[in-house]
Amino acid sequence: AEHQHVRYNPLRDDWVLVSAHRVKRPWQGQLEKPPPEDVPRWDPKNPLCPGATRANGEVNPNYEGTFVFPNDFPALQPDAPEPDDSDHPLFRAAPAQGVCKVMCFHPWSDLTLPLMSLPEIRAVIDAWAELATELGASYPWVQIFENKGAMMGCSNPHPHCQVWASSFLPNEARLEDRTQRQHLSQHGVPMLLEYAEQEARRKERLVVENADWLVVVPYWATWPYQTLLLPRRHVCRLQDLSDSEKDSLASIMQRLLIKYDNLFEVSFPYSMGWHGAPTGAYLEEDCRHWQLHAHYYPPLLRSATVRKFMVGYEMLAQAQRDLTPEQAAERLRSLPEVHYK
Repeated sequence: AEHQHVRYNPLRDDWVLVSAHRVKRPWQGQLEKPPPEDVPRWDPKNPLCPGATRANGEVNPNYEGTFVFPNDFPALQPDAPEPDDSDHPLFRAAPAQGVCKVMCFHPWSDLTLPLMSLPEIRAVIDAWAELATELGASYPWVQIFENKGAMMGCSNPHPHCQVWASSFLPNEARLEDRTQRQHLSQHGVPMLLEYAEQEARRKERLVVENADWLVVVPYWATWPYQTLLLPRRHVCRLQDLSDSEKDSLASIMQRLLIKYDNLFEVSFPYSMGWHGAPTGAYLEEDCRHWQLHAHYYPPLLRSATVRKFMVGYEMLAQAQRDLTPEQAAERLRSLPEVHYK
């Protein structure tokens, strides 16, 4: 807790430098603007609101629950042409097709997931599983992710996420596929199933838990209050969850996100996303080495206005953090589970 050391991340096969003493250093750098507290519940100029007109001229229905629509500015398109053949191995390109969707969690812009009811969060989980099944029938990777807050690139104040399905396995998916496959081969048990059992027993990095799930600040965490959401049983994909597991997932997500907001009494920014076994052609393959999990990457470090920057040493050498995962977990664990609002 007092001296620098490096920790190994078996999921990414890399290392993070932990320099706990640096959290005491004074800060005279950039201060972020707190998120606005006066977001209107409905704004006709907000393209995610019910009845609003989007940039492409389409008008949203007056939806009352979740709402999924094609991204008007997709990073991936299903009919993109293939690149020309390379004339040199240092200049390689490969085809990339896919689809991008946006999913609104709720019709009200002034809500976020921790302020939604458990049935409303469960409806989001059901929609996630449906999209994973639908898109995963033909695409090998379906990335569900949420960027919450302007600090994390969210351009519209409205509860929503994105779903990108791609014809290829992205870098993080390929890396996690390799490391989890190696662990199962060498140890006979899925890596993250064994890891969840270890963390549930040790408890020093545990944030919240219930009968089906646990949330920890991982031993190898990079971001200050990064967390990892893990099921207790072996499950490969989001669409494989039982109804009771979806109910308990809604509960543990709400508890975690309330703690996040309570940490600095602000709508806590983060990027989060689900990782599970590949789909498409991989549905016919043995993917027992995979364990479903969700990553939460929040940028805030000291307060609602001081963030962690990934620059300099982090960009040129390796990741570095200023407080131990155990300290972060203890602080999150001790927070109340009633929202400060």
